[in-house]
Amino acid sequence: MVDTFLNIEPVDLEYLAFAGINKNSLKGETAVVTGSASNVGLGYARVLAWAGAEVVLADLNDKNGAEAERVINEENGADVALFVKCDVTQESDMKNLAAKAFEKFGKVDLLLNNAMNMRLNGPVLGSPVSDLEQSFAISAKGVMYAIKEFVPGMRERKHGVVTYSATQFHFMPPMVGGAIYTAGKAAATSLIMSLANELGPAKDSGIGVFCLTPAGVVRFDLSKMPPMPPRPEGAPKFDFASFGMPGFNGMITPEVGGAAMLYCILNAKQLHGSGIILNDALVAMDYPFPNKATAPKPSEFRRLTDMELTMTFCIMGPGFAN
Repeated sequence: MVDTFLNIEPVDLEYLAFAGINKNSLKGETAVVTGSASNVGLGYARVLAWAGAEVVLADLNDKNGAEAERVINEENGADVALFVKCDVTQESDMKNLAAKAFEKFGKVDLLLNNAMNMRLNGPVLGSPVSDLEQSFAISAKGVMYAIKEFVPGMRERKHGVVTYSATQFHFMPPMVGGAIYTAGKAAATSLIMSLANELGPAKDSGIGVFCLTPAGVVRFDLSKMPPMPPRPEGAPKFDFASFGMPGFNGMITPEVGGAAMLYCILNAKQLHGSGIILNDALVAMDYPFPNKATAPKPSEFRRLTDMELTMTFCIMGPGFAN
């Protein structure tokens, strides 16, 4: 454990060199990571810095953000990380973030949209409309502001990656996130997928756009976990404290989530216009799972056509039963 109140593990991914992950993987790249002062966002930022990228940390939490900057610079060298306090729902804050990033590093190559408030987690009938407005403001509007500030430069240079930490698009036990949380995330996911289509093939634009779903199993502070929405009658009890990720002995660390994100970034052109769940990303990179007995196997799946992808949110269930 690293000596800091952030409760993080050391980053050491040299054993993943076979997957193309090493300390020079992102040398010369600059990343902006929103919601990066804790949990999986911090895991993303620390792994990208380990892989050679300069990292701009955007978060509302001053204390955590300053400590995250200190830790990353201590791990990787002075001036690798820059923390900028940023409320992604405010256009002025996003413009300030962009100005500080460009002033410090000159460009931004990687945009990781991760910010969200998990306390916006209530059911449809039990939540005020203001919660929904805030969920959309953080996820959808915040992503839109970030795209406006950073993607034009990527497009001009024909080089970049844009990604989003997605989740399920509607509440489904026992997944993390109630109706209000998932509504905002679904809106942002739609924006990201539409952006991929607007930019066109990554081989032409030079920009890879995709979503990665951490799958709700990256370890976080359970004391800060918001109350789950009421469970449907007869639904099985779900205990996050005892939940384990397949292939691991319990919940995984944010740094493992960061390794999966790094692998996806390195293969962003292949993922362009699609999304992937963390489990499948780890399988794709042939991750050496510590618990071989429960390790997931390669999924039997096919990539959806563009038309199928646009209709995915419409197909919410099996339709008429036989």
